[in-house]
Amino acid sequence: MIRVLIVDDHAVVRAGLRMLLDAEPDMEVVGEAGSVDQAVFEARVLKPDVILMDVVMPGRSGIEGSPAVLHEAPAARLLVLSMQDDPTYVREAFAAGASGYVLKEAADTELVAAIREVAGGGKYVHPSLGARLAAAEVDPRAGADDDPLSEREREVLRLLALGHTNQEIAKMLYISVRTAETHRAHIMQKLRLSTRAELVRHALAHGLLDDPA
Repeated sequence: MIRVLIVDDHAVVRAGLRMLLDAEPDMEVVGEAGSVDQAVFEARVLKPDVILMDVVMPGRSGIEGSPAVLHEAPAARLLVLSMQDDPTYVREAFAAGASGYVLKEAADTELVAAIREVAGGGKYVHPSLGARLAAAEVDPRAGADDDPLSEREREVLRLLALGHTNQEIAKMLYISVRTAETHRAHIMQKLRLSTRAELVRHALAHGLLDDPA
């Protein structure tokens, strides 16, 4: 039986994942956590086989907190479940100790297969991400840019610097508010920024507020 700890700050997401995994004959959800700090405690007590880790959460991100969680359950395998399809996050996740990376948009069957793969000692990356990651490794120029942001993240950064709210950005880019919040959190994390003022200064310094001409 594969014992799984679900780490996600949205209770409805945790509930959906629990229903999915508990329906599998070889899986059992032994615990849930809504933050990295709570995950550290649950990992210490439950010693799960697989930790299903969200990326964007209050306080520390899932990637930042992965080493601390794995320290409490050294035998566990960590599978990142993220909305971000940027290969940069895949590299960061594996560098932090993850054994797999699955997109939240993945089919239920893919998530279940990924859990079984990492539980068995293997590694798993969403197929399209794996191809892009391999391409970046072959071309040394890929990912070597001084700007760590993806094109969409630069777009969100520009709108944030212009003073737009997450709700306004979601409408302008035809994305959900949750996705806009995720982009913002990833931007702040990648650029090591903590305030809107710092974000605006970065956007100005990199010409993101210049009028397109």
